[in-house]
Amino acid sequence: MRTALVLPAVLAMTAATPPGTLAPVHGAYAPHIDPANFVARIDNPLSPYRPGTRFHFTGVSGTTRQTDDEVVLDRTVRVLGVRCTVVRDTVSEHGRAIERTDDWYAQDRQGNVWYMGEGAFERKRGRMVKAADSWRSGVAGARPGIIMPAHPRPGDAYRQEYYPAGQALDEARVVRRGARLTVPYGTFTRVLVTSERSPVESQSERKYYAPGVGEIAERVVTGGHEAFALVSVRR
Repeated sequence: MRTALVLPAVLAMTAATPPGTLAPVHGAYAPHIDPANFVARIDNPLSPYRPGTRFHFTGVSGTTRQTDDEVVLDRTVRVLGVRCTVVRDTVSEHGRAIERTDDWYAQDRQGNVWYMGEGAFERKRGRMVKAADSWRSGVAGARPGIIMPAHPRPGDAYRQEYYPAGQALDEARVVRRGARLTVPYGTFTRVLVTSERSPVESQSERKYYAPGVGEIAERVVTGGHEAFALVSVRR
């Protein structure tokens, strides 16, 4: 897990379009998506999604202990003509799923990982029902955003999703590169730290990404008490 990592050439490039230009957080929002500019594999070092990989997190929401399991499925969906990798995210309490989301990601040739939509379900009265903030780019005004830039730099701000009808409007800002963080899975350096929020919510959170692994931790810093840390990765 903590062997030396060789970063892809995409991170060695010196010229890059800022993520805030591709997915701006201010003004009219209409990102240009060209299916020919996307690749089959998501191998951005800070958000790699190889089919079959399983990430297991443990944490707490309020005072309730939860687990969060992400599985990169060996199937794809096509959104705006782009073939997207499906990542199934399941949050559980007391061994029972309370939220299940299929997130759809795709990587462009420049190395940016785009968030193309999600099919979200939540448990209500004992049944899993579709969540109001489910969205799909190109449907009902929904547009994609960037979940991980190819070349994140401190100060970069970018839109992660855009679906006004469902109030899915998350934005991110790069806070720091080169942080050090210990989670149950191990100790990491060169960690990327982002601050993420939505303009329609009071809550904000910090997320931490390690090269070669992806997200290793997240915690709410305003508007609630919630925190998760990576426990294991199975490939």
